Amino acid sequence: MKINLRFFASVRELVGTGQEMLEVAELRLTVGEVRALLIARGGNWEYALAQGRALRMAHNQVMCDADTVIGEGDEVAFFPPVTGG
Repeated sequence: MKINLRFFASVRELVGTGQEMLEVAELRLTVGEVRALLIARGGNWEYALAQGRALRMAHNQVMCDADTVIGEGDEVAFFPPVTGG
């Protein structure tokens, strides 16, 4: 399954990219599981997306929680609670 990832504001600055295509073998994932996969990369990924860190998530441009199920070609975005223009 391929997922489009988007990163905004301080999350983008920390991970060094604004977008990425992620390919995973799983056919069913939640937004929280995607977050855990990215955290497992370590370094700035772990820091930017850490579970205790204030972070907002969106699925196909709609705010969501970690239990939201995603599918092939969906977009998942991560960003801090307050972002600027």
